[in-house]
Amino acid sequence: MSTKEAASTAPATTAAAKPDAKRPESKAIGMAFGDVWTYAPAPEARDHIKLQAKYDLFIGGKWKAPESKKYFDTISPSTEEKLAEIADASAKDVDLAVQAARTGYEKYWSKLRPLDRGKYLFRIARALQEKARELAIVETMDGGKPIKESRDVDVPLAAAHFFYYAGWADKLEHAFPGRNARALGVAGQVIPWNFPLLMAAWKLAPALAAGNTCVLKPAETTPLTALMLAQIIEEADLPPGVVNIVTGAGATGAALVGHPGVDKVAFTGSTDVGKKIQRALAGTQKKLTLELGGKAANIVFADAALDQAVEGIIGGIFFNQGHVCCAGSRLLVEEGIHEVLIRKLKDRMATIRLGDPLDKNTDIGAINSRMQLDKIRGLVAAGEAEGATRFSAPCVIPDRGYWFAPTLFTGVSQSHRIAREEIFGPVLSVLTFRTPEEAVEKANNTMYGLSAGIWTEKGAKSFWVAQRLRAGVIWANTFNKFDPSSPFGGYKESGFGREGGRQGLLAYLEVD
Repeated sequence: MSTKEAASTAPATTAAAKPDAKRPESKAIGMAFGDVWTYAPAPEARDHIKLQAKYDLFIGGKWKAPESKKYFDTISPSTEEKLAEIADASAKDVDLAVQAARTGYEKYWSKLRPLDRGKYLFRIARALQEKARELAIVETMDGGKPIKESRDVDVPLAAAHFFYYAGWADKLEHAFPGRNARALGVAGQVIPWNFPLLMAAWKLAPALAAGNTCVLKPAETTPLTALMLAQIIEEADLPPGVVNIVTGAGATGAALVGHPGVDKVAFTGSTDVGKKIQRALAGTQKKLTLELGGKAANIVFADAALDQAVEGIIGGIFFNQGHVCCAGSRLLVEEGIHEVLIRKLKDRMATIRLGDPLDKNTDIGAINSRMQLDKIRGLVAAGEAEGATRFSAPCVIPDRGYWFAPTLFTGVSQSHRIAREEIFGPVLSVLTFRTPEEAVEKANNTMYGLSAGIWTEKGAKSFWVAQRLRAGVIWANTFNKFDPSSPFGGYKESGFGREGGRQGLLAYLEVD
């Protein structure tokens, strides 16, 4: 069944949300559900956004055309319109960027007082705040995520990371007391498409605070906010070569990772690519951190506050379109509450608004690319073929763009592909358990170990379960909450190393 077919065959309203003509308050209830009475459109204006027709590479503090003279289009996933042409960096361009970073490190950045390096980071953080509205709109246009997520999560957190690490720049001796901490040199950083600006901040801020220079490669489908960050860096008067941004596809990233002039590689992306990078760097002296895939378990016990849990589940998998590597795509429910929780989930899913990501009422925007949409469809088809029961939220799918209705599967077993493989889309797999021990066993029965959630009113149970979960980040009675002072990273095939917090500095330092 296609997405459009699923959406059209789903019920138009839920029983809980239908207004009762005999009760005057029923209209207000219906409006609260957003079910019968729809919201008026509230689109974010974009007429003041002035995108360039063509973006070059940012190397050595200057904008430079690619050696190949080749460019590729970046497309809005919600409209399929062309937004801009982006430079396609070759291996020669990457080499020039690494050379510029080495010069920037040796000539400028390593000679600056740590206090002054911190001032530059503060300057970038303030500029991010000043340009927050513009950055949020472009992030939504280029990536497809709802404007309220870009506006309320991505951009503020990006600024917060620069503020946080600006404070560490002159305090490294306090971060690792009694030890000598030295910068590594040149960091090569490759980031994904799901949080383009935030991932750039996660990578750049700690590296710069630790005294390194950087060559950053954003994802080819979402390069615009990284290039806008380059403009901010240019305006902040960072010394030339301290930050270089090269755009391109997989070949560009491979050239950066394999360049002999890079001292440290930081990669966020798929597990398969992470394994290739690890093999390529084996035997070299390069330091490496990997933040890879995830298949997070969200565990709901019978004593949990169910309405609160439902909101956490919805926010953890649907409002971010499942595009977070730590999305709670596996829901483990205690058997006694399975039926009522599924009913509440379906009722809540029926109120989710899918559509124009620039509309401030939109909950779910577009899938990032045609390729990602095809992957989601393939895994959903596999779930149906393997016998799981599918429910897709009732919503109208736009004619243009890449869209997928919020979907959950019940009757899922551990052997199903939808329970094992990272979907990276708004698809939830529901499994059941009877005891805390069984919940832990099922949650850990995955090759991933990035994150998990626990929902219970008993603190002792939260701690007991958390101590036994093999996940790098564990939330209790909430989900997908981030802070720059808190380290983030995984176990097993979710990678190694930590980003954020004092631990995030360690990845960019030689400490003895």
